[in-house]
Amino acid sequence: MIADHSYFVYIVECSDGSFYTGVTNDLDRRLYEHNSGITPNTFTFKIRPVKLRYYEEFNDIHQALIGNK
Repeated sequence: MIADHSYFVYIVECSDGSFYTGVTNDLDRRLYEHNSGITPNTFTFKIRPVKLRYYEEFNDIHQALIGNK
């Protein structure tokens, strides 16, 4: 199977010191969404800004979700 996308597992640190982990196919867009507060009912909405602390790129969404390369 040839990968059409890259997927990123990422960890951000929130302004209160907590951490949030997510998976996305567009890391820049997702960080923008976290920091802009587009969706009020998300975990990070009230604890912005967030800072990217870690990310890892995968070619397969299933690998990203289970953490195997």
